[in-house]
Amino acid sequence: MVLGKLGDSLKETLSKITSSVFVDEKLINELVKDIQRALLQSDTNVQLVFDLSKNIKERAKEKTPAGITKREQLVKIVYEELTNFLGKGAREIKLEKKPLQIMLVGLFGSGKTTTAGKLAKYYKKRGYKVAVIQTDTWRPAAYEQLKQLASQVGVDFYGIKEEKDPVNIYLSVEKKLPDYDLVIVDTAGRDALSEELIAELNALNEAVKADERLLVISADIGQAAQKQAQAFHDTCNVTGVIVTKLEGTAKGGGALSACAVTNSPIMFIGIGEKIDDLEMFHPQRFVGRLLGMGDIESLLEKAREVMSEDTAKDMQEKFLKGDFNLIDLYEQMKSLKKMGSFGKLMEMIPGMGQLKLPKEALDIQEGKLEKWKFAMDSMTREELEDPDIISSERVDRVSSGSGLAVSEIRELLKQYRQSKKMMKMFKGGDKDISKMMKRMGGKMPKGMGF
Repeated sequence: MVLGKLGDSLKETLSKITSSVFVDEKLINELVKDIQRALLQSDTNVQLVFDLSKNIKERAKEKTPAGITKREQLVKIVYEELTNFLGKGAREIKLEKKPLQIMLVGLFGSGKTTTAGKLAKYYKKRGYKVAVIQTDTWRPAAYEQLKQLASQVGVDFYGIKEEKDPVNIYLSVEKKLPDYDLVIVDTAGRDALSEELIAELNALNEAVKADERLLVISADIGQAAQKQAQAFHDTCNVTGVIVTKLEGTAKGGGALSACAVTNSPIMFIGIGEKIDDLEMFHPQRFVGRLLGMGDIESLLEKAREVMSEDTAKDMQEKFLKGDFNLIDLYEQMKSLKKMGSFGKLMEMIPGMGQLKLPKEALDIQEGKLEKWKFAMDSMTREELEDPDIISSERVDRVSSGSGLAVSEIRELLKQYRQSKKMMKMFKGGDKDISKMMKRMGGKMPKGMGF
């Protein structure tokens, strides 16, 4: 999970609230200390943490509104203050002109080129015609890397391998750009923000006249993100920030909060190494996942990218009823695999992020799905529709017919049983989750079983 340790710590903090008999000053002080410890361990600025603590303590003194308990009010306060802490609302890039141009800036090693490919994929999936331009004349591998990423994503690539002037590269393709909805310009970085880099960025920015100048910054620099964001903002008038490598560092909390206080809004976050592992940053949704409250909106967005509304509705109904068969399980897992890691998807479902689910129940690999198909081809229709009838003798027969080991057939059946159990746990808690969300000021979307 993104910021896994921070999320686990915050979930434990919330569990203290929900399991407490009384909400008194002692409990509030204990909760604030837990939050302070969790944020400081994620490399968040000390003063920012103290300011957050003060806000929570002050708001905890407020009169409890009618219709909710003091415990629910305290959960709501923690959620809202953490959201404000990370920048309040999201800022979306709207492609209202053609072409809209994004220039990516940042230091060497921040992940600009990879992010250019991810951004291209993000907008292509949404139906836009995208082009990427490589203007990094300093890093020898930059040209080939972005060219390969563009080919992988299926967008047009422009660059001149031997050219040393980035402005000339851009001007050479400028006449072709009106054909595109979005143009992403990848720039060179340095080990530090030098005068040479400033001059190059200024010259390129003057030529491009970019609509958005996004600073790409690595989460592992922690609090130093604030200084970098401010320096690039002063140089290029940065309009937003993309935080990369958020999945693999304990310093991510520092990078996120540091960017927020510079008034450089975080636009996207990189949450993995795959080309699809880029998300628009919504503080409310992000905090919801950290606290185990889920992120239904992002889950629905991912679902819409890979399946029709009717398919999604049918899948949801069968999952919640718990009466799906092996064919349903296979089709559902195949669709979910397209949406990303099953573990990440579970974090988006309210209540599921707090469950201690076994890793093997979440880790559905592509190779396993292929083997499952072979096994299912060797089963009778009765077995596919009612897997509970599959005895040891039937397992041996399926193993022989599919060429798979008995252990692999049993693994498929185990996954089926775990999925049914998981959905029963989800179904049993849906009323409580819906009630809590309403009191938090949220609303469950239709078609999600709440």
